[in-house]
Amino acid sequence: MRRMLIGAATVVAVLLAGCSTRSGDGPGTDSAQRSSPAARKSSDFGTLKDVCGPGTAKFSSVQGVTDDEIQVGVMSDIGFTKRSEFVDAAKVFTSWCNDAGGINGRDIAPVTRDAKLMEVRQRVLEACKADFALVGGGSALDSLGVKDRLKCLLPNFPAQSSQIGAIGSDLQVLASGPTAGYFQYAGYYSWLLKDKYPDSARKVGVIAGDAPVTKVMAAQFKEAVAGLGGTVSYSDLYPAAGVSDWTPYAQSIKKDGVKGLVFLGDFASLAKLEQALTGIGYTPDWIDANSNAYGPAFPQLAGAALGTQHNYAELLGTAPLESARDNPAVQQVIDLFEKYDPGKQVTYPALRAFSAWLLFATAARDCAELTRTCVYENAMKNTAFTAGGLQAPFDLTSKEPPKCYVIVEATAKGWQAADFEPDHGAYRCDAPTYKYKGDYGKPATLADVGKSLADLT
Repeated sequence: MRRMLIGAATVVAVLLAGCSTRSGDGPGTDSAQRSSPAARKSSDFGTLKDVCGPGTAKFSSVQGVTDDEIQVGVMSDIGFTKRSEFVDAAKVFTSWCNDAGGINGRDIAPVTRDAKLMEVRQRVLEACKADFALVGGGSALDSLGVKDRLKCLLPNFPAQSSQIGAIGSDLQVLASGPTAGYFQYAGYYSWLLKDKYPDSARKVGVIAGDAPVTKVMAAQFKEAVAGLGGTVSYSDLYPAAGVSDWTPYAQSIKKDGVKGLVFLGDFASLAKLEQALTGIGYTPDWIDANSNAYGPAFPQLAGAALGTQHNYAELLGTAPLESARDNPAVQQVIDLFEKYDPGKQVTYPALRAFSAWLLFATAARDCAELTRTCVYENAMKNTAFTAGGLQAPFDLTSKEPPKCYVIVEATAKGWQAADFEPDHGAYRCDAPTYKYKGDYGKPATLADVGKSLADLT
């Protein structure tokens, strides 16, 4: 899930993550990363076998399904953000899958539903009239279209879910967190506050954009920090339209002695704040740059400040792009992009989109008769979904957040794995559970629109 920052008059970057939100262009790939591993079966992905393939599809009267294809919608804010990662991932995945035979012989036909940030309802209503499901996308203001989606019984397999009304909503199938009602970064923050920088626990600062959505996020982080044994000693807002001089904020942070800083905003603003902190000679123990900053743009913008400032991010248990040499699934995504969409970079949102596509494809593959009910139920049976190795195991049958997490660190040379003592391969799987006590809203349900699962066909 990206963290999101929306201003009343200005949208400061569309945000945060994680999912999300955007991460910008992902880390580049060098010739060593591009070299393919041993030959794989064309229909396999990572540890997943026969994801796509030929077959004799049975007749279906379900919307979006013909004898030859399955039409699915891909939500995006591309018209606003100019970021094409969800559209690119859809092109790459479906090209690969269709070349392998499709879903039991049916090609997947993705249709981009560009919400342009504010047109979520319009795009969902269009999808309601034509698509079998929504797959591999996301929009920053996703809660705006949830009730319309539920009214038309349209399943959603998003790459990201951003807002409270959408996260955990009915007929939403996430390949990995977040989980409604829980702080999704409990493992990450326990590591920051107790393991890596225990002296920072009593001096945590939270700075956020002055917008309704981000204010709610700030309240959630303050509660979670306290619930995990920390103390928020400093809290501030900055104008959502932007700040011309970050020096006064840097001076306030220094005056309060902030040792751990939570920043809820766009990474370009964070880069300027860190330059101001460096300029006055102050370095907190850690800064949560969040997954929105994960990509080459943030290190480039922050520049020399990363020589002193310590930035981290947690990727919701998704394998970092830097792990491609050791992770065949990540390498396979890079290879498929080079084959089907050369010149486009693989990003963190693209990896999450691939996880969503793999969940949808394997669930649809196992349906003798392709219906929304069958695909939804098959997907929700997964107890340890790893997307073939793209992510830590995720239990879709559980209502509690996952235990595994992965932490990366920004340096002057780019992003790299942090020294967070992983205990399950690339992941650490000892995250505590923190359930919010405050009332921040609830996800939408079928009952809210007078429907039930029995109405799904």
